[in-house]
Amino acid sequence: MSDWRVPALELAGMLGTWSDGAGSLATQLASALAELIDVGALPPGAGLPPQRSLATALGVSRGVVTAAYAILTSEHHTVARQGSGTRVTPTRAYPLGHPTGRPLSFTRAPGHVIDLSSGALPASPTAIAILTDTGSGMPHSYLATDGYFPAGIPPLRQAIAERLTRDGMPTSSEEIMITSGAQQAALITLSALAGTGDLALVEEPTYRGALTILRERGARIRGIRRLHHGIDNNHVDHAARQHPALAYVQTSIHNPTGRATSPATRQALAETANHHGLVIIEDHSMADLAWRPNTDAPLAQAMDPDLLITIGSLSKLFWGGLRIGWIRASRLRITTLVELRQSLDLGTSISDQLIACRLLTHTTQARAQRIDMLRKALTNTTDVLTTWRPDWTWDPIDGGSGLWVNTHTDTAALAAYAASHHVRLAPGHAFSAHNGHTTMLRLPVWHPPEHLDQAMQRLSTIH
Repeated sequence: MSDWRVPALELAGMLGTWSDGAGSLATQLASALAELIDVGALPPGAGLPPQRSLATALGVSRGVVTAAYAILTSEHHTVARQGSGTRVTPTRAYPLGHPTGRPLSFTRAPGHVIDLSSGALPASPTAIAILTDTGSGMPHSYLATDGYFPAGIPPLRQAIAERLTRDGMPTSSEEIMITSGAQQAALITLSALAGTGDLALVEEPTYRGALTILRERGARIRGIRRLHHGIDNNHVDHAARQHPALAYVQTSIHNPTGRATSPATRQALAETANHHGLVIIEDHSMADLAWRPNTDAPLAQAMDPDLLITIGSLSKLFWGGLRIGWIRASRLRITTLVELRQSLDLGTSISDQLIACRLLTHTTQARAQRIDMLRKALTNTTDVLTTWRPDWTWDPIDGGSGLWVNTHTDTAALAAYAASHHVRLAPGHAFSAHNGHTTMLRLPVWHPPEHLDQAMQRLSTIH
C-alpha cells in the first residue's frame, strides 16, 4: 500500500465549507469526506491526515475528527490499521456522483452559511480588469519549449526581484523562485529544513498553515511569545541555544494579530540569527496589506543571506485564484529548493505567470485599492461588533484582513455553537503551537457589514 497521505491543509481546501448544520459536526465532516471518496477525489489507498493535523486545519476539536473517521470506517469508506492510520478503502468502486445529490463544491459555502473562518480576499479591481481582458495569446517563445520552468519564467522572477528591491530588499532574479502560491512556498521551505524530531521556533500565535506543515513533518514546535512590537527576541536568543532547525516569523503584517514588527525588533532578531547561525523563514504574505509601508531595517539588510528565506504571494494583493507565490533566498539555496520542488510538481502555470507579470506593473494602484477597501471594511466591522458584542475586545491593527478578537470565552465551544447556527469561525487555538489563545478569535473584516450583522445576530443568544 502506498505511503502517500493527503496533507491536512490540502484536504481542508478540498472540503471547503463542509458544515451546513445538518447533524453533528462529526456527521457533517464524515459526509463531506465520504463525498470526496465517492467521486474519486480521494483515491483508493490514500491516507487521511493525522487526526490532530486535520482538526487544526479545520478549526475543530480532535474529537470531531476522531468520530468522523470512525463513521467512515464503519461505512467501509476507509480502513483503520495500527501504524498505518486511516486510509481510503483500496477496493472501493467510485460512482460518478454522490447518491444524496449534494453537489461537490470545494470552496463555495452553501447560501445559508456565513463563512467567517478565512481572511482570503476577493479579487481586487485591478485584478478584475486585467483578468477579464487577458486575451488568449501565448508568446511563441514559450510554446516552443516543454513548458516546464521549475524556478519560474525569467520575466516574472525579474519583476518580483525589482519589486522587492524597490521595497527596500535588494534582490536579483537568481534569488527568486516562483511557486504555486505562498502555501507551496511555505511547504517547500519548511519541509527542506524541518523533519522528524527537528526543533522549529514559531511566533505564538502564528499562521495555522505553518503549524500544520510542521506537525505533518514531525517537527517539534516551540512557540515564542509575540509582543506588540514583534517576537520576544530574548526568548529567541535562549531557544536558539538548543540549535533549532529554523524560526518561522512574520515581520510585515502578522497573521492572526494584524500587527507589524518594529524596526528595532527586526534588527535584534537579525543579530540573534547571525550570532547563532539560525535560519529564518520570513513570511511576507501580508506585506501588501500594511496600512503604512515599513521598510526600515528589513531582515534582508541585516542578516547573513545564507540564513534568510523570505516567502510571499500575489494572492492578497490581487486574487487568491491566481496561484502565484515566491521564495527569496541565496542563489545556492534557491538551487536546492528548486530540486526539492520538482518532487511536488514541474513548475507553475506559464499563463498564470504571464498574467502576474502584467499585474505587477499595477502594484502601486492595487495596494492603494486594497488598503482603501480594508480600512473602510474595518470601520464597518468594528461598528457591527461594538453593537452586537460590546464585551469583545481587540487591539488596533497595522494592516491585514482580520482582527484578533478576545471574546473572553471559550472560542472552541463558540465555534461549535456557531457551526450549528450556520456560521463558520476560526478559534484561537488553531493559531497556537500549544493549543493556547483559547478565548481568541480571528475575524475577517472584509465581509459586507450585513453579513457580519446577520452572523452576530445568529450568535446573539450566547452569553
